[in-house]
Amino acid sequence: MRKFNPSKTDPGKVKILETFENSFPARDYLIIHKTSEFTSLCPKTGQPDFGTITITYIANKACVELKSLKFYLQSFRNEGIFYENVINRILDDLSGLLKPKWMEVKGEFSLRGGLSSTVIAAFGRKK
Repeated sequence: MRKFNPSKTDPGKVKILETFENSFPARDYLIIHKTSEFTSLCPKTGQPDFGTITITYIANKACVELKSLKFYLQSFRNEGIFYENVINRILDDLSGLLKPKWMEVKGEFSLRGGLSSTVIAAFGRKK
């Protein structure tokens, strides 16, 4: 397994993501990981934000290991970060590690102040 420390995108924090070899790199197939327990902090109020994060990708040579992905996502729990920033950071970190053929990160954030928000960022082209 290969470890990746995306500290360049998150100074002061260490996030460890691990990969394993994709056994079918010639085949384009979707991998979808979803967590409904994502938590971060609002950078303005310090109050917790809750959401569902869905990571969908077509692997190239590597796939993300799930236990390390869980710990990576949990590391945002005490971080003050806007929705748009967290989704783009997750995309940058994972696409930098995996070099997928295509990837999309979608965040659906819970109602706050009468508004719910969805942020979607993508890497590459989906065939």
